[in-house]
Amino acid sequence: MTATVPAEHRLPRHSIIGYGAGDAANNLAFTTATMFLLIYYTDVAGIAAATVGTIFLVLRIVDAFADIAVGRLVDRVNTRRWGKFRPFLIFGSLPLLLLLVATFHVPQIGQTGMIVYAYLTYGLLNIAYSLVNIPYGSLAAAMTQSPSGRAKLATARSIGAVVTGSALGIFISPLLGTKADLQGVFTTVTISFVFIGLALYLFTAFSTKERVHRAVPHVTMRQSFATLKGNKPLLLLCVSSVLFLTGMISMSTAQIYLMRDVFDSLYLVPYLSGAQLVAVFAISPFVPAIVRRFGKRTAYIASAGVGVVGLAVAAFAPNGAVAFGALLVAMLGVLLVNMLVWAIEADTVEYGEWKTGVRAEGITYALFSFTRKTGQAVGGAVAAYAIGIGGYVAGASTQSPGADWGIRAGAAALPAVCVAAAALVMLAYPLTDKVHARIVAEIRERREAATAEDGPVAASLALAGAAAVEDIDPATVQEDVALSTAAFRTGKARPGALAHRSKK
Repeated sequence: MTATVPAEHRLPRHSIIGYGAGDAANNLAFTTATMFLLIYYTDVAGIAAATVGTIFLVLRIVDAFADIAVGRLVDRVNTRRWGKFRPFLIFGSLPLLLLLVATFHVPQIGQTGMIVYAYLTYGLLNIAYSLVNIPYGSLAAAMTQSPSGRAKLATARSIGAVVTGSALGIFISPLLGTKADLQGVFTTVTISFVFIGLALYLFTAFSTKERVHRAVPHVTMRQSFATLKGNKPLLLLCVSSVLFLTGMISMSTAQIYLMRDVFDSLYLVPYLSGAQLVAVFAISPFVPAIVRRFGKRTAYIASAGVGVVGLAVAAFAPNGAVAFGALLVAMLGVLLVNMLVWAIEADTVEYGEWKTGVRAEGITYALFSFTRKTGQAVGGAVAAYAIGIGGYVAGASTQSPGADWGIRAGAAALPAVCVAAAALVMLAYPLTDKVHARIVAEIRERREAATAEDGPVAASLALAGAAAVEDIDPATVQEDVALSTAAFRTGKARPGALAHRSKK
């Protein structure tokens, strides 16, 4: 990773497909837990819904903090053979998938024992997921700097996620009736995912390549956090993502309860998942064109608005058919936001590099993942608490009116409020596609200047980039750059001051 690759670099098709396969594998663990773990804990293990809400809230927040440590680890790793990110996919995927099996196999060892087991296995599953997902997400920013290329990667990622999610809805959801052998279902499913997921992860690792130049291969702790300081686009995206994920996860978690227990229409869930699969393939070819025409920020806000409308209607739907149609509309909006958000996050990596001179995909994605995990924690807890407070009774053929409204709140009403708030936050997002293009061009000019001048000038430019990181006086940096340039051009090297400050 020593050559600078221009922003307009075209990604090979197999790399795009391979990157999408990675999120298909990710969602074998993530979406399975999001969609089914609550119903597994309440209906199979027999743990109270409110207790499950606390488990989700505690473990996902702890996992969010763990993401920062994982991001630091990712920034410090740089192998000669596999690069920075792919080793985590190769060696971390099997432990992740085996922990998924363990999470969905709670032994009957008493209420306290089962709760402790749930905390242990689900907590380890979350950490294992971070060790794979953060490198995977960071990989996109290292594959290309082209807005169109990143849109393609984000789209491929979304397709991979939706294919997995739709397959779960189509093939698994119909098997989860109140009288079904749910443990047998989840045993078969999770064991099969070990083999499928491992194949997908390896395909991603061997079909992708890190092409973007990295001036600082090993990033210090201070440099990592300096790249986050003052990164307003990343901060706003993180706040928006917390709100959006809270709504999306609450909707996903409680959706089965809404269709099964409120409308007695569980049979519609596979159709909803099938429609989602059709929609992603219908929409995805147009995402790069949408980005070019309207920009990522505008498309993000408009898509969130579509989701809000659908969720608001679903919250007060009189029957299953209306709820089905409303959830379809909401799904389209959520789907587009999920396609766009990864391309937006990758742009914030360049903003941090432009501000500090240090490229730190790992810690940037880790902070983003931290906020998303926070949203996932709150969203899962919101769904569980709403259902529990409403008075849901596991296995009951008919739920009370209070339970019905608790399910409606968790599946639609509260998600609508959260997604609307997420869209409002992005109104202040400053990193438009035009601004990002200028930033990328300036970064490339810096690299070209460093390559052309070499020697003390290259060191000066590197020190200039590190000034914001190491709190060196910018005026001193400018003086060193000017003097070193003059000395280099006259053949009189002046390394003393630079070397002294670099060591300091």
